[in-house]
Amino acid sequence: MSKQLASESRRAFVLIAAAGQGTRLGASLPKAYVSLAGVTLLERSVRTFLEIGQFDAIHVMVSPEWEDYARRLLMPSNMIERVVLVHGGAERMDSVWAGLQSLPAEEGTVLIHDAARALTPPEMICRVLQNVNEDHPAVIPVLPVSDTIKQVDESESVVATPDRNYLRAVQTPQGFDLATLRQANLRYFQTAAAQRQFLATDDASLMEWCGVPVYCVPGDARALKITTPWDLQIAELLIRGE
Repeated sequence: MSKQLASESRRAFVLIAAAGQGTRLGASLPKAYVSLAGVTLLERSVRTFLEIGQFDAIHVMVSPEWEDYARRLLMPSNMIERVVLVHGGAERMDSVWAGLQSLPAEEGTVLIHDAARALTPPEMICRVLQNVNEDHPAVIPVLPVSDTIKQVDESESVVATPDRNYLRAVQTPQGFDLATLRQANLRYFQTAAAQRQFLATDDASLMEWCGVPVYCVPGDARALKITTPWDLQIAELLIRGE
């Protein structure tokens, strides 16, 4: 890539993953539609990107059976007029690939975000966007790991203790050069996924698999992934403290 990535004319897009069916939050509906202080996680995530105002398009990947619900949810605030709903797939990578194919351009910058990280601060999002535009094809926000991490085998016996000084917890949004990520997805679905060589757990791991350098920027504790009742309680405390 060239320094033209920093050009103001470079288009920027957002994909928000909200197609997951997990109900670990204890609710009877997927976590993207769980309410946090009266506002759903999906609404909070979409609103943050809209308020930043630096994106040409925001596409939200939803499961087909929840599309009408998502549309009604985003309608009162007129957010539905500023986003595109896309049918997601069975796995996260399927949803991201569907989102990538729905974008109206082949080149630019794309940020991929989990709807469950509903309190992600705008400054962290802009930090990721800026670093992609400054010639990094893949950028992820990270936090240092404070706990000691153990690697175990199938019997739950410890086999290694990685040096936590070199470990990072990864958050979203993750940012990418759009054309590079498209090519990585094409290669993945034509080879690795088809032959079940490995399952990409996030978009950065897919880029690593393709040999693309991944650059880290500081994350933010507020960008926690809200997936359990405990996470929801922490998020509510964070909102009260704002």
